[in-house]
Amino acid sequence: MSEQIQKITVTIDGKTVEVDPGTTILNAARQIGGEVVPPAMCYYKPLKGSGGKCRTCLVEVSKGSEKDPRPMPKLVASCSTTVMDGMEVKNKSSERVVDARKGVVEFLLINHPLDCPVCDQAGECSLQDLAFEHGADTSRYEFKRREFDKIDIGEYIKLHMTRCILCYRCVYVANQLTPNREHGILKRGDAAEISTYIQNSLENDFIGNVIDVCPVGALTDKTFRFRSRVWYTKPMDASCDCGKCGGKAVLWMIGNEIARVTARKDQYGEVEEFICNDCRFNKKELKDWNVEGPRKISRHSVISTNHYEKTAPAHTPLLNKA
Repeated sequence: MSEQIQKITVTIDGKTVEVDPGTTILNAARQIGGEVVPPAMCYYKPLKGSGGKCRTCLVEVSKGSEKDPRPMPKLVASCSTTVMDGMEVKNKSSERVVDARKGVVEFLLINHPLDCPVCDQAGECSLQDLAFEHGADTSRYEFKRREFDKIDIGEYIKLHMTRCILCYRCVYVANQLTPNREHGILKRGDAAEISTYIQNSLENDFIGNVIDVCPVGALTDKTFRFRSRVWYTKPMDASCDCGKCGGKAVLWMIGNEIARVTARKDQYGEVEEFICNDCRFNKKELKDWNVEGPRKISRHSVISTNHYEKTAPAHTPLLNKA
């Protein structure tokens, strides 16, 4: 009979939880839930190797452990720092963390365009939520912003590199879900960009998942682009018989029409089960799906506050089917 794994105790913003050895501070905070959970723009639990790039999840370790109670001198990335027994961590209760997070948001917004009114990611954008909570009303940046042309990197995917924050999530998806990766990070430093080699297209069976993992509007679904604001649609859980994936998805409805199909996400915006391109792009008829019921949007989002069973306002004629 195997020995039982000894749990270790960690306290975050005054709340204590017992976790398995090797658990990161971020995942320990997620076991507690609520406001003690640091934001994460690059970490993505289903993707191996993600995290440690955006620095939005920085926290203060005020007590290292029971054996060594000294505080850590610098803020640490909670997504890549494992907990120690007796560790005490400050997230929102630390002025250092709040100030550092504001600096990170300012850095992320240096080149990010202020096009939320026309961006399809608005309403479900992690950077938009982060900027609302920690962003400043003015910018100290005086230089010219980076700009890129919008390009098609596949039959169904539009790349707007100007919005990209280089979180690498889409690269990890391509590496870990598809047999042949055709895109990645080109160039270095402030010239670095996500792109394909000599304008190749992304045509793998699961490549559509790069849209779901993108935390901003850099990768968008061309079949849904500019069709409707997401809070006017009706998210419905649905499933189908598929030989490539599990067939569990979310249908975003406009009336009785399927406007788009996405994978199901948890409360932290992470995909529960990746879906194939056939389910995402080709099955746009209700007869293709077994509709299970309305999707509960539990993450902090305008979608969850909207009663999406109601019709759209009369002043939005293009959306009056919603």
